[in-house]
Amino acid sequence: MSFVHLHVHSHYSLLNGLPKVKPLIKAAKQRGFKALALTDYGSLYGAIEFYQACLAAEIKPIIGFEAFVAPRSRRDKEPGIDSVPFNLVLLAENYAGYKNLLALSSRGHLEGFFNGKPRLDRELLREHHGGIIALSGPISGEIPALLKAGDTAAALGVAREYAAIFGPDNFYLELEDHPGIPGQIDVNTKLVQLSKDTGLPLVATRDVHYLNPDDAEAQDILRCIAEGWRVNDEHREDYRQVDRSLATAEEIGSRFRHVPQAIENAGRIAERINVEIPLNVWHFAAVELPAGKSADDVLQAAALDRAPRYYPEITPEITERLEYELGIIKTKGYSPYFLCVADYVHYAKSHGIVETTRGSAAGSLVSYVLGITTVDPLRFKLPFERVLNSFRPSPPDVDTDFADDRRDEMIAYVTQKYGADKVAQIITFGTMAARASVRDVGRALGLSYSFCDQVAKLIPPGAQGFPMTIERALKEEPDLRKLYETNPEVGRLLDLAQKVEGCARHTSIHAAGVVISPTPLTDFTPVQREVGGEKITTQYEMKAVETAGVLKMDFLGIRNLSILGKAVEIVEKTTGDKIDIYTLPLDDEATFAMLTRGETMGTFQLGGSGMTRWLKELKPTTIDDIMAMVALYRPGPMDSIPDYIRRKHNPAVVEYLDPRMEKYLGASFGLLVYQDDVLLTAIELAGYDWMEADKFRKAIGKKIPEEMEKQKIKFFQGCREHGQLPEAKIAELWRQIEPFAAYGFNKAHAASYGIVAYQTSFLKAHYPVQYMTAVLQAEASDTDKVAAIVHECRRMNIEVLPPDVNESFKNFAMVSKPGEPGRIRFGLTAVKNVGEHIGDVIYRERKEQGQFASLEQFLDRIPDKDLNKKSLESLIQAGALDCFGHDRGRLLSNIDNILGYVRQTRERDLSGQNSLFAGTAIALDSQVVLKPAPAATIEEKLVWEKNLLGLYVSAHPLDPFLASMKDVATPLSEVETLPRDGWVVAIGVVEAAKKKITKKGEVMMFVTIQDTSGGMELLVFPKTYERTKHLWTERTPVAIVGKTPREDGDNKIFVENAYPLTIETAPNLARQLSLGRSKPDAAQAGPEKYIRLSVSPAELKKNAAAFKQLFSDYPGEFAVYLDVGANTIKTGGKILWNEEVEAKLSALVAPGGIQVRG
Repeated sequence: MSFVHLHVHSHYSLLNGLPKVKPLIKAAKQRGFKALALTDYGSLYGAIEFYQACLAAEIKPIIGFEAFVAPRSRRDKEPGIDSVPFNLVLLAENYAGYKNLLALSSRGHLEGFFNGKPRLDRELLREHHGGIIALSGPISGEIPALLKAGDTAAALGVAREYAAIFGPDNFYLELEDHPGIPGQIDVNTKLVQLSKDTGLPLVATRDVHYLNPDDAEAQDILRCIAEGWRVNDEHREDYRQVDRSLATAEEIGSRFRHVPQAIENAGRIAERINVEIPLNVWHFAAVELPAGKSADDVLQAAALDRAPRYYPEITPEITERLEYELGIIKTKGYSPYFLCVADYVHYAKSHGIVETTRGSAAGSLVSYVLGITTVDPLRFKLPFERVLNSFRPSPPDVDTDFADDRRDEMIAYVTQKYGADKVAQIITFGTMAARASVRDVGRALGLSYSFCDQVAKLIPPGAQGFPMTIERALKEEPDLRKLYETNPEVGRLLDLAQKVEGCARHTSIHAAGVVISPTPLTDFTPVQREVGGEKITTQYEMKAVETAGVLKMDFLGIRNLSILGKAVEIVEKTTGDKIDIYTLPLDDEATFAMLTRGETMGTFQLGGSGMTRWLKELKPTTIDDIMAMVALYRPGPMDSIPDYIRRKHNPAVVEYLDPRMEKYLGASFGLLVYQDDVLLTAIELAGYDWMEADKFRKAIGKKIPEEMEKQKIKFFQGCREHGQLPEAKIAELWRQIEPFAAYGFNKAHAASYGIVAYQTSFLKAHYPVQYMTAVLQAEASDTDKVAAIVHECRRMNIEVLPPDVNESFKNFAMVSKPGEPGRIRFGLTAVKNVGEHIGDVIYRERKEQGQFASLEQFLDRIPDKDLNKKSLESLIQAGALDCFGHDRGRLLSNIDNILGYVRQTRERDLSGQNSLFAGTAIALDSQVVLKPAPAATIEEKLVWEKNLLGLYVSAHPLDPFLASMKDVATPLSEVETLPRDGWVVAIGVVEAAKKKITKKGEVMMFVTIQDTSGGMELLVFPKTYERTKHLWTERTPVAIVGKTPREDGDNKIFVENAYPLTIETAPNLARQLSLGRSKPDAAQAGPEKYIRLSVSPAELKKNAAAFKQLFSDYPGEFAVYLDVGANTIKTGGKILWNEEVEAKLSALVAPGGIQVRG
């Protein structure tokens, strides 16, 4: 074999390498290489991806990494002395060498990490040298560095030492093709001589960092981004003059004609190397088994033993289903996996950690009776084939969700059970997305932030699963394209940004992924610590680590499960009731009645104005309704919601395209609601097997036109031949399936999440104070959410009180007794400047010794240094000391006296003698002297509460205006439910205001206001701003008239006019704003009268002419809005509203599909 590149970096060198793996291999193939190495810095992140891509391209993969060798021991980490390691290239000759690379990279990270680099030392190299070929490295290698410094004798000694470690045939002196690096030519000459002196072989390399010579600037930009440099900075590392591209063999050979053996040796090394990694051979955790029993025996016995706990009568259907599932699990060899999952889920439930599953797992009866899943697959008709089937080559995937505040406890459990060397979380790589790459490149080029930000904002956001790229943005965004073509700075910026776009920027931790191996993880994957922390992660990302043989287990933390767990705890503490959320009755009338009223705040998956509106129309009565809404409330399927509601309330309109569909579409009234419905249609009517059906779903989901056309032909043919369906019905089936499959929900997933949604709703309906306390505890760090939750509490007649040192816990707490009106108290640590520590000290002292009888007793009993001026002032202003009967204003004015008393107390406790302050005016013996001072006004209290708690608690600045404005102003939390492009009146307190200069040089403003229900962004355009600019100051109450956006989901108000809101102006303003009937002028804008009709796309198409005629026959003053699926259409005309019109509309629209305002 001729010359082969043995020293190559990819983007997995993290901002020190440009090529992605596939383009790298494609370029190598095009340039005639039969083999290629990957040697990223210190780690093996890309090894599996590289290995697979090379095999696919019929190129021999050479796996290695460029190691960092510590100057002394890897454990020596003294700044200055140990900061700069030496580089050494390590290549795996065979599988044993690959395993040693896994160990070396892992131990470099875990034991030798210092100054941002994973370092090895000679001890580790001796321990793990087998099967490894080493190259002496670039000019920063130990031997080249010594030669450059003129210390040939030391270089000779180090060369012999490495030859002894790896073996003389496995250590090569590396001649780098980089004449542009100062000193490299001289070092190469000395390396040739060193080879003659030692007999060690030479090898020619190029330290490749990019594909083509014109990529040098982009590589340099990466280095600038990594180090925070500007391109024009002086005295920085700069390799732009050094060609580090993937040169052809001929180019490299022409430069080493004087040492042909160096070129030949590169080929010989490639020929020697043969690494065969076993892929997709899965290894499960080593579960404990009784003597003489296999995992299959134990799983079968557990399933059969536990089934009667869930089914009092074991029917033939149950037995048959269990045997069928156990047979497939056994055949596939997955019993250890199910036993492992069952064990840690059992641990969770037995320790009060709320758990559920995601995805298809709930389709398994074995999983249900083992307690892994919470959904009865027989009751909900969930197919096991979505979990496993005899056709499916992929492994099982049980995605478990746990309460997010106890996820770490779950990982700690499996770590303790299976061993710290066998458990790790899975790494992810943050990549440079389109907008971020523009900003990063612009910063490195020294361009202004505002310039780069304007360019970046012209790049549209991507959609889930379809990320935006700069290339795509240039095609789709005309303004960006024009700038690119006419502005040279923008052209250069985007050209460079495209080259770095998609490069790995940093490592992170997967939100859920955990791996558990039967032997040390380093038998399968290299590991490292998370950046800046102690958690162990794999170096292989999710797909690579599974390919390497260790199955991903899912441990996702979900906040709503924490809320459930906390609520159950609070219920038991306050009432004695022990709630088992896994055995709740699924037909509770109070729960469904609450959802029908739209009281969804704080529930799982059912909150939000859009979902709430549909629930009120749906009037759910079964768990199937909740499951369906969880599945349908997303793009695509959302269009079917009106039809679902219509069919639920009018069974006469339920129809099936084919009678065979009733058995799996019965619960959804004949509609395709879930992915499973699509799969079962393909199986039942087109004769697919499960493997074909799953390919069908994936193909349609990816929206690849060629693949969709293939599937369409196959589906039509199957429906004709197997289903015996007429062409028209097949076409209608395809019309329904095509847009649905890309976004459809897995039925098992919807069932699992539907159960959690029901559990949260049940607790809110039956234990409202306890549940809302748990919600507040979970969201305590988000003041915007807390404000909205507090508003909901008040609507529920639950009082939320300021903090109180005699009643508050550390976090929010229910302080009312059962039977009393509900009261929830802010926690002490919610107060700004009152840290976790002092909050805990106050709470524990009160818990152990009882309430504080007076201010003095409080100060005496909390001798902690953190009870200082700042924390005391904050406790006073937040109302936490109101319980002692002193006004906040008076306490604040006497803060020096209070602090003097604290000093006296502490000094007396320390000395055991009378205080030096005794008898002075500052303090008298055991009492704080509180001089007379003005009482705090309500306005002052509200300002303090807002500053320290993040919201108004004692009252709200809008309270004086609510009575007069309640019939005029729409609460901000309800604006999202109003018709699009419609008029709205709202009131609020200005929270923030930010000016922006338009392209025309005019001033506009972005304003945030808050009312008692929540916050809202306002856009004040230039003409309106000129009229109203005096109003937009913080804490100013205003009334605004504006319009809602045209697009659904865009929740803001475009302001047309604004007015000062005062006690004097409010009554007249209310009358003035209530006059608006048609489009209001500046003085008379108000909410319009409207009729809102919910129709499906099919109904609209069918009745379009009838609607048009009706609007023409009955002109009036009510605007008409059509809710068609996820879209809202405002019709051009207006209509009368009376009994006759109502009757005619009712004939065209499903029951519950008409809303009238005005």
